[in-house]
Amino acid sequence: MKRKPVLLVFGLTGMWLLLNGTLAFGHILLGLALSTLMVFGFRVVRPVQPSLRRPQRALLLLGRVFIDILRSNVAVARIVLGLNGKRAIRSGFLEVPLDMRDPNGLAALATIITSTPGTVWVDLSVDGATLTLHVLDLRDEQAWVDTIKQRYERLLMEIFE
Repeated sequence: MKRKPVLLVFGLTGMWLLLNGTLAFGHILLGLALSTLMVFGFRVVRPVQPSLRRPQRALLLLGRVFIDILRSNVAVARIVLGLNGKRAIRSGFLEVPLDMRDPNGLAALATIITSTPGTVWVDLSVDGATLTLHVLDLRDEQAWVDTIKQRYERLLMEIFE
C-alpha cells in the first residue's frame, strides 16, 4: 500500500495561501484542489519515490548544515572583504569518491553543497561514483573529502539507503 502524501498537499496549500496573502475560503479550496492535482499528477513523471529509513537523523544533518553554512558565510565574507591577511586564496576543483547511490540522497547532497557559500557541485560521474566539487578557498583537499563523506554522505546514507 502506497503512502498518501497528505503533508505535501497541506504544505503546498499553505504556501499557496502565504503567496496570496489570504485565508479566504475560496483560496483554501483552490489551494487544496491545485495541490492535490499537482501531488498526484506529478507522481507519474517521478518514478523514484523517496523512502526514509531513519528520518530522525535528518535533524542532526540539518543542524550540521546550518552550522556549516554560518561558518562558510563568515569565511567567504572575510575573503571578499580582504580580511584574510596575507594568505593567498587558492580556489580549485576536487574529486570526492561517493558510496551513496540513492538519487534522493544525492539530490540532498547537491543542495547542501551548493547552498554552502564557497562551494559548488560541478559534476557527478556517469556511474555516480565521483563528485566534482569547486571550492573557493581550497587549502586541504583531503579535509574537504573527509567533510563531505563524514559530515554529510554518511548521514544521508543512514537516512535514505
